[in-house]
Formats: sequence, C-alpha cells, structure tokens
Amino acid sequence: MTAPLTIAFIKASWHSDIVDQALVGFEKDMQDAGAEHVLDVYDVPGAFEMPLQAKRLAATGRFDAIVAAALVVDGGIYRHEFVAQAVVDGLMRVQLDTDVPTFSVSLTPHQFQPTAEHTGFFREHFLTKGAEAARAVRQIVALDVTAD
Repeated sequence: MTAPLTIAFIKASWHSDIVDQALVGFEKDMQDAGAEHVLDVYDVPGAFEMPLQAKRLAATGRFDAIVAAALVVDGGIYRHEFVAQAVVDGLMRVQLDTDVPTFSVSLTPHQFQPTAEHTGFFREHFLTKGAEAARAVRQIVALDVTAD
C-alpha cells in the first residue's frame, strides 16, 4: 500500500471568493479519482507572497507537491503583469531548487471587473483549474524517477 500524497495548497486572500474555488475543484478531483491524500491549506495575503511560502514549505521535506492559487488583476496601474511574472518565476524556482513539484493556478485575466458576470465566470474557471492541478499533481508524482 502506498502512503497518501501530502500536498500543500497555498491560496491568496485577494479575491478569495474566486480563488477558493481552485481548492474546491482540487479536492473534488482528488476525491473523485480516489487519490489518498493529506492536504494542508495555507492562506497568504496575495500572489506575491506565494513563492516564499512555497519555498518554506518545500524546505520542510513534508510535501510531495505544492499548489499555489491566485487571481492577479489589472488594477489600472500596469503592475499586474510584473507581479504575475514574478510569481510564476518564483514558483518555478522553488520546484527547481527544492525538487518538490510546485504548481501554479495563478491567473491574470485581461480587463477583469468585479461584476456578477466576471466573478461567476472566474469562479467556474478556478474550479476547472483546481481540478486540472489535481490531475497534474497525480501525474507528476507518479513519474517521480527519484523514488526508491
């Protein structure tokens, strides 16, 4: 019998009504697949804080994978693209430096507005992206060539 996967799920608090749906989609897909897992959830203020939290969690050696979710929106001052790029680069660096698979469910929509239509669309989109992250976690962990 294999041990359950131990996964850290980091989510940004900004736009939590949308971002939290990634966790819902992730958990549902893991359960639907019958994947035994332990999920530790960590909330951080925003997307920019996710890479450091991921690095700290990876350094513990407790996790088979880390998933990070955030919604980075265009606030009208042209900094969202820099933030989004820094987050993705930081998460990539975490997995390359620590050898712990690290997944991004961080989205940067163009022209997001906090209307019912946009919020509803992105809530559904994050459900889907969370499920996709769950499948990716299972696939990458299964491919682990460093396992004994």
